[in-house]
Order: sequence, then structure tokens, then C-alpha cells
Amino acid sequence: MDESATSTIITTTEESVVENPELSLVPPPPSEPADSHSQSHSELTTEELVAKSIAPIKKHFLRPPPLRPSSNDAVSQTATAATAPSQSSSFVKDKKSKRQLKRERRQDQKSSKNICPLIAKTGDITSCPYNDKCRFSHDVEGFKAQKPEDIEGECPFLDSEEPCPYGLACRFLGTHKSKDKDGVLGGKKKMSDECNGLNKDVQKLLWKNKMKFPKADAKLKALGLLGKAKSKTKIVEEKEEHETVPVPEEDDLDIKVGSDEPPMKKPKSVIEENGSSAKANNGDVTFMEKVVGESCTQTEPEAGMDVTTPESDRSLKLHPREKKIIDFREKLYLAPLTTVGNLPFRRVCKVLGADVTCGEMAMCTNLLQGQASEWALLRRHSSEDLFGVQICGAYPDTVARAMELIDQECSVDFIDINMGCPIDIVVEKGAGSALLNKPMRIKSIIEAASGTVDKPITVKVRTGFFEGKNRIDSLITDIGNWGASAVTIHGRSRQQRYSKLANWDYVYQCARKAPDALQVMGNGDVFSYLDWNTRKADCPELATCMIARGALIKPWIFTEIKEQRHWDITSGERLNILKDFVRLGLEHWGSDTKGVETTRRFLLEWLSYTCRYIPVGLLDVIPQRLNWRPPSYYGRDDLETLMVSDSAADWVRISEMLLGKVPDGFTFAPKHKSNAYDRAENG
Repeated sequence: MDESATSTIITTTEESVVENPELSLVPPPPSEPADSHSQSHSELTTEELVAKSIAPIKKHFLRPPPLRPSSNDAVSQTATAATAPSQSSSFVKDKKSKRQLKRERRQDQKSSKNICPLIAKTGDITSCPYNDKCRFSHDVEGFKAQKPEDIEGECPFLDSEEPCPYGLACRFLGTHKSKDKDGVLGGKKKMSDECNGLNKDVQKLLWKNKMKFPKADAKLKALGLLGKAKSKTKIVEEKEEHETVPVPEEDDLDIKVGSDEPPMKKPKSVIEENGSSAKANNGDVTFMEKVVGESCTQTEPEAGMDVTTPESDRSLKLHPREKKIIDFREKLYLAPLTTVGNLPFRRVCKVLGADVTCGEMAMCTNLLQGQASEWALLRRHSSEDLFGVQICGAYPDTVARAMELIDQECSVDFIDINMGCPIDIVVEKGAGSALLNKPMRIKSIIEAASGTVDKPITVKVRTGFFEGKNRIDSLITDIGNWGASAVTIHGRSRQQRYSKLANWDYVYQCARKAPDALQVMGNGDVFSYLDWNTRKADCPELATCMIARGALIKPWIFTEIKEQRHWDITSGERLNILKDFVRLGLEHWGSDTKGVETTRRFLLEWLSYTCRYIPVGLLDVIPQRLNWRPPSYYGRDDLETLMVSDSAADWVRISEMLLGKVPDGFTFAPKHKSNAYDRAENG
């Protein structure tokens, strides 16, 4: 997949997406002359293609490459944009304030397309207790008049014990069964099998800075990470000058009808990860300067709040050796994956054979601010029998307090600390792979975290920050002594990102050097059961392998490993997997218009990865390697040809097969550019 394909943006209108006539073609017979591009590939031997990291696809499946905008066109467009500074300046002048945007959102909520959830569920306009003061529309007839037509298929809540929670707003309204005399549908399935939702009372305490963290603070004090307090006046002055913690927006807090409005006061308990001192000291801020202000601005607990004293808590703490230990050995571990590793995707992978699942990376500061969108990343389904969450933070205080909060509010089997994320916005705040340059900070974070909760603590790292300067081997023994139960090593540096192949020899070196009590897991380029077998055979000390992009591209890799075979999956079988994802997505995000479009967005993000899978029957050499660049080729049928397309327009067409037509003015651009053959960034 080239970069132009990755950055493609598709805009549609009420009409269907323009169909590509080439998609209806079958593979040309060998007798037909191929174009120059196909000839260039056909002239190379299989060995030469593999050496150039080009997928050796059977010659009679090769096709002419699709037409792409030339680089000259892109340059000319850039030049045109550069000659029109007045337009950009006028855009800046027309930028709306947050207050104006909020006012427009309120007006939009009052429109007929946003019907009150209570009225939509019951169909009775008298069911809403707020009457005229409700911020949603009560115009049932107006809502029905503008509501998009129903989607083909059945409501995902048909088999539940209760009526569909979206009622009139459901896009499958025509399939709703008639209610019995009690108003309950005749099903046996529970409405929701998910847990780890954020309690509204806890959320309000986080908003108001009235949440206490006795265990975390006691451990931080025991480690000597809490110093003398600054004067409260000085703290307030510094906060007013430097603090940029965002105020929780109403749309981000998932507030249901009947709940109190979120306070518009800026939260004071959480200092931004990068901190004001980080700017003054070029990111080399001391932990003492950051945590003192946070401890001083906490208010007294509300009356009746049960607060455990540090002394009594310390007497009940378990010794690290007495903690529950999770045996990761030989288990198939689905890596925490940003955006695509959502709950419906994890459920799909569980069905296909994954043993261990982990939620998407959540930022500690956002969790401590009570952001509902961040807490949604911690949700767990009952089918995830061995489940963990991954958090990311730059300082021991935020990590330890987030740990205590998760341990108190969520049902998880382990908590993973991300110290390898290469994303710029994370690294700039001193979190993720930025910690690889600060081993003493790593020590403080792991010790504070492991001493705060009794659940197993795992750590995910990369080989180092800069390519060629690996340093995990020098820390591997200490990581176990500091309190971690397991460590996952991604065999690439932060500078390397996802370019080149993972350095498994270095992962083996670290695994052999690790103490017996520390389980070491490897990560990088596992794309077939042969890759899995090779890693385990080369290094028996390795507990298991974490599977990341391999699962994004072909989630049935877990089935292949367990059954020890190459699955030549058909296009119909792949479509059934996508149908399962859509059904689970509608259960998770909702069957109303908002839920349908949310499901579509995540489906399109996933399709931007699955298009890189090359069917086994089309390859001259198996298995496929993760760094192979596929030439343009036909599938064995029209659906398979559509699925292997790297055009976002074709991904949209697949989504329309499953979720109906896209709305007018729909746009989509993939978030990620984590291709194995992308250019190396930052060096």
C-alpha cells in the first residue's frame, strides 16, 4: 500500500459511491498481454521478488495498477494553496469559540433529528420528566419524517430480555417484535454483558477534585516521592499561569437524561503530564516539583466518605511474592491496539482463538479527570476471561493513582503500563517510549504501581529510544525486582517505529537474561503459525508472543496457530467475520443512527488493515510476510478483488454492504499509517 492510498479521503453524496469498473473483472487469462508494470514483476524470479520485499503473487492474478494522482498534481495543489494565504487567514478569523460551538450543539440537540432517548424508547411523549426543559426534541412525528430508512437485517437486541433501548431511533425498527402485556420482548439474552463502566458518583468526585487515593499516596510517601508542600497561594498562581487541563465537554461525558450537568470548573487534582516545569527544563522536570502541587490542592473528603488511612492500609498490603501470578506461557495474546482494538474487535478475536485480551491504551491524566471517552477504553465483555487494561503516564503519582482507581472501579486480571508508545504527542509529554531514556523514572513508576495494587503489573517496552542504542537488556533484571510480573519487548526502537523487521535476537537475549520470576513476551512481525513456532523454538525462555498487526490484518491467525495450518480463507468467510464485527459493534455502540455510523467508522479503520492480506491460494511462496508490498492483483472472485483493494472508496462500498448507504457528505480518512514498509520516521 503506497502512502497516497493511505491518505485517500472519500467524499460521497446521496448517490452511491462511484463503482470501479475494474472490480467486476475476473483475472485475465495468461494469454492476454500484461502491462509494463505486470511485466516488470513477471520478469523477476520468486527469489528476487522476496529479496525486494515484493509479494510473489501468481502471475495470472496480476493486474494493471490503479490510476493514482501524480506527484506533480500534488505539488501543483500545494503550490496553489500556498499562493492563497488570504483564505487560510480568513479561516482563522472565522474560527468559532468553544462557547459558540456548545451553543450550536445545544441547538442541534433540539432539532427533530435528536429525539429524547426516553421518548424514543417508550414512544410516549409524557415519559420524559423534564418536559419543555429537556435538551432533546420531543417531536416524534418530525423525527419519523427525517429519520433515514431502515437498514437491511435484524435489530441486535431482538433476543434480549428487554425492549430495544433505542426504540423509535433504532435503524432496524421494522424488525422489532411486538411486546407482550408486560412490555418485555420474549428473549433470554441479557441486555448487556459488559462491565467496567464509570460510576457517575465517582465521575463527579473526579470532576470536583474530591477523590482520595490513600493507597497510592501512602506508597508514594513510603518511597520518598512526596516532599514538603509549597504554599497554596503559590500553587494557584503557577496553575493559573501554566495549567492547560481541558474542561470536560458535555459530549465527551456520555451524560444520560436525568443526570446532573457536569461542572464547568477546571479540574485541579490532575496536573498535565508534560507539566509547566517540563517546558522550563526542556522536559527534564523533577518529580518532586510536579507532585507537590497536586498533593496540596486536594480538598477534604465529603462527610460520610470512607477513607482508608495509610497506616491501616500498609498493614494489609501483600508482599510482592504473595500477589496473584498470571501464567502467560503458551497463551495467544492479542496486543492492545489503538482505535482498532476495540471491544467488538476483541470479541471477534476471542471467537477465533485468542486467549488473552487487553484494552486500548488509556492516558492516566484523562482517567483521573473522569473523561467518559477514556474510561470507555477499559470496558470488558464477559467473554474476555483473561483481560487486562493498558495505561500510559509519565509520572509515578498519576500512574499510581490511576492504578488505584482502576483497581477500585474495574474488573481486570492485570494492568499493563505502556513504556513503548512511539506516538509524538505521547512522547512529548514524557510518557510512552520517552521513559526509555529515564530508567530512574521507570523504577519509580513500577515501584509505586506495584505497591499500590495487588493485581499483577506488566510492562510493555521497546528495545530503546534510538536505533542501535538498545538498553532494555541492562534493565531487565531490575524490572522484575521493582515489582513487574511480566514484560513485553517489541523488537524495534522508538526511532524505528514500524520500519524494518523486528530484532528478535535482541528479544531472545533479554529473555535469557531475565530472572525466573519475570515472564518475558516478544512482539513484532508474528504473521503465521510458522513465525510463532520459530520464536518459541529459538528461545524456550520466552513465555509467549504478543500478536498485534498480524491480528489486525488477519484475525484468524489465532485459529491458524492453534490448528497449525495455513487457512486459505475464502472471501465469503471473511465477509462473515465482518458481519460478526458489525453485529457486535451495533450491540456495543448502539443501533440508532449515531451507533451505526460509529460502527461504520471503526469498520473502515479495520478495513484499512485487512486489505493487506494476500490469500494463500494466490501466493507462489507461503506464508505471507508482514513487510511484503503486494503489487496490484485480482482476487479469485469479485468480492475478494474488492477486499484486497487499497482504495478507501472500496472500503466504503464494503461498509455499505453491511450498514447501508453512507450519509450525505460522508468523509473518511484512515487514522493510522503504521505500514510495515512505511518510510522510517524521526530518523
